[in-house]
Amino acid sequence: MEITHLQKLTVPVTDQDVAKAFYVDKLGFELRSETPMPMGDNLRWIEVAPKGGQTTLVLCSWMPDIPKLQNAMFETKNTDEAVAALRVAGVAVDDPTPTPWGKQAAFADPDGNRYIITDGGA
Repeated sequence: MEITHLQKLTVPVTDQDVAKAFYVDKLGFELRSETPMPMGDNLRWIEVAPKGGQTTLVLCSWMPDIPKLQNAMFETKNTDEAVAALRVAGVAVDDPTPTPWGKQAAFADPDGNRYIITDGGA
C-alpha cells in the first residue's frame, strides 16, 4: 500500500458562507469547488485550499456531530510575517512562540476549529 498525501479534511462549520469568506478572504485560500448538494436548503460541497496546496478543506455544515478540529497545522515560510498578515485581515491570532521545531502561532476559525501556523524551523 502506498499513501501519498492527505487529500481532503472535513471541517465542521455552521454557516458555509461565513466559513468560505473566512478561508478565502481572510486566509487567502483558493476556492477549489462549490457545488450544490441535494441534501437540504442551499447546502453546497465547498472545498478550499492554500494556494498550490494538495489538501483541500471541505466546509461541512450537514454533519453537526463531527468534532471541531484541534491544532491542525499549516506550514508557512515565516510565522512572524504570517501572523502580521492574519492580523491585518482581522484574524485573532496568538503571538508567535519559538519551539524546538520552529516558531508557531494559534488561531481559530469562526466555528472554533483551531489551527497552528508554523514555519517548521525555517
